[in-house]
Amino acid sequence: MPTATITLDLTEHHQSLTICPPEALALQGQIQIPGDKSMSHRALMLGAIAQGETRIQGLLLGEDPRSTANCFRAMGATISELSTDWVTVQGIGLGQLLEPADVLDSGNSGTTMRLMLGILASHPGRFFTVTGDRSLRSRPMSRVIQPLQQMGAHIWHRTGGLAPLAIQGQVLKPIHYRSPIASAQVKSCVLLAGLMADGRTTVTEPALSRDHSERMLRAFGAEVAVDPDTCSATVTGPATLTGQTVVVPGDISSAAFWLVAGAIVPGSEVVVENVGVNPTRTGVLDALVAMEADITLENQRTVAGEPVADIRVRHSQLKACTISGDLIPRLIDEIPVLAVAAVFARGTTVVRDAAELRVKESDRLTVMATQLQRMGAQVTELPDGLEIVGGTPLTGTEVDSFTDHRIAMSLAIAALMATGTTTIQRAEAAAISYPGFTQTLQQICGTI
Repeated sequence: MPTATITLDLTEHHQSLTICPPEALALQGQIQIPGDKSMSHRALMLGAIAQGETRIQGLLLGEDPRSTANCFRAMGATISELSTDWVTVQGIGLGQLLEPADVLDSGNSGTTMRLMLGILASHPGRFFTVTGDRSLRSRPMSRVIQPLQQMGAHIWHRTGGLAPLAIQGQVLKPIHYRSPIASAQVKSCVLLAGLMADGRTTVTEPALSRDHSERMLRAFGAEVAVDPDTCSATVTGPATLTGQTVVVPGDISSAAFWLVAGAIVPGSEVVVENVGVNPTRTGVLDALVAMEADITLENQRTVAGEPVADIRVRHSQLKACTISGDLIPRLIDEIPVLAVAAVFARGTTVVRDAAELRVKESDRLTVMATQLQRMGAQVTELPDGLEIVGGTPLTGTEVDSFTDHRIAMSLAIAALMATGTTTIQRAEAAAISYPGFTQTLQQICGTI
């Protein structure tokens, strides 16, 4: 069977990924994906502020969870070397984090910064300074600063609510926050702040966002109430958290790249094993099914309170669909790779209500539109989404990830169906959430 040529080239500061598929390429194999990034962050954080030991299996070894671990180590939690086997966290107790001797660096991780702010704001008398890399320092933090200030937090920031941030811990009051956006980061930040407030802290969203925080907080012993009819979550404080054993399933956001690859490359059949299929995260499956992808969930089970399955995908002729409304919060991270799927679907796919993508690691709407256009795709950028006319062949060329991990991996999947050679600049960004992406790509392409 013909195989692709896939090479990773190193320069002093960046990596480029070069992909040259043969005329006939069929993807085959069983894939193990990294642990869920959202759950990895939350397990480390809750373990650090709980009483006793927390043991975590399947943790994502990407750069973002490492940033979380390093921040909480700097505040007194003992966290073993990160591993996919077992990581142990010796919790310091709720409200007992130490004032760090240096600035807390969130790296590229918006989840680290936003969720951690809720925890830090509720530590009376202690002072914290938080920053991140160049990309994170340009991303909006006002969305969490505003509700925390309503709770009584003292937070200083650059103009526009940008990091670096300074936080002086306070005794917080419970609030009912009606978030203007459906964001698990905003919801989680406020609920974490509410752990030490005396009373019920509630967040109501315009649509349901992922619920890993609610599930894990409950597992650690917090009193959590959820009302799906009103898209509300409530935590009662002051709480007591106790260390737990957490098993982290595979990240459906990482699985999405292989699901799209298997669906668009003729002759392919791929099984992605041990994928978390929490219903607040499976919008990508709903979108692919709407596009008539051949997807089957197998070996469905529950692991540590989270639904898990193996997902089989076979090549099929996709058709266009509309992705919008309440579906968007359930697949916001997967829209870049769904845009790739749309390039190979019959008809015109429209993505709306996704303006949130403009304030991710890059402006993902602009970047995906411009980079797919460079490869020959018919993509129109909308104020809050994309319009993609399927059926235009792609041609390999030089494209750029703009140091965004999901852009880098999405363009790599597009390159599998392009004629000629595609070179993705700054491909090292994939390590943010998927350190072994290139090796897995080589595996299913039969090059290793």
